[in-house]
Amino acid sequence: MNLGSSPHAGAQVLVQGVPLGQSSAAVILLHGRGGSARDILGLAQAFALDNVTYLAPEATGHTWYPNSFMAPITSNEPWLSSALALIDSLVRRCENAGLATSRVGITGFSQGACLATEYVARHPQKYGALIGFTGGLIGPPGASLHHDGNLSGTAILLSSGDPDPHVPWSRVEETASQLRSMGATVRLLHHPERPHTILNEEILAARNLLQGVWADL
Repeated sequence: MNLGSSPHAGAQVLVQGVPLGQSSAAVILLHGRGGSARDILGLAQAFALDNVTYLAPEATGHTWYPNSFMAPITSNEPWLSSALALIDSLVRRCENAGLATSRVGITGFSQGACLATEYVARHPQKYGALIGFTGGLIGPPGASLHHDGNLSGTAILLSSGDPDPHVPWSRVEETASQLRSMGATVRLLHHPERPHTILNEEILAARNLLQGVWADL
């Protein structure tokens, strides 16, 4: 998709941490429905990693796509393709600044987590990490979630409450299975009766994952 003619064209991108081009790694942060780039940037302080650039785009109208991630994919177009194109432009921005994709992490919450997992599955390669707080691959119940390609050992953390009002735990498990079949190393965190939020223990698990994959930071 031509980002210039899409719903998220001209999206504001907040940047925090070490300037891109001077950092050793970057993390793209994707907010949830109704959230904002400023909200999700709170994870930058929580992760507290040295020598990292954080990039947080803001969705038009504070939503990446209008319907549930389990609605027919066509019902979320062209917003979904526009959002995926925006993420791709940020990955390219990091590459143009000298960072390999293995130095780029993609993190999201809720709708942002769905978007993050879908982007990685559709653009398989070695990423620094994928962290999905309450999200999964996009598509209606019973649809094939299959994607071709090799994630080459990408470290992935999928963490969610159960039950969750928006994301069934079964979809998180299906997502983990698909990403493992693509060669990723996936850790699942299951939180019975957790509300639709991010717990401190989830943030700590994500921080530990990033510290592990980028031990040289």
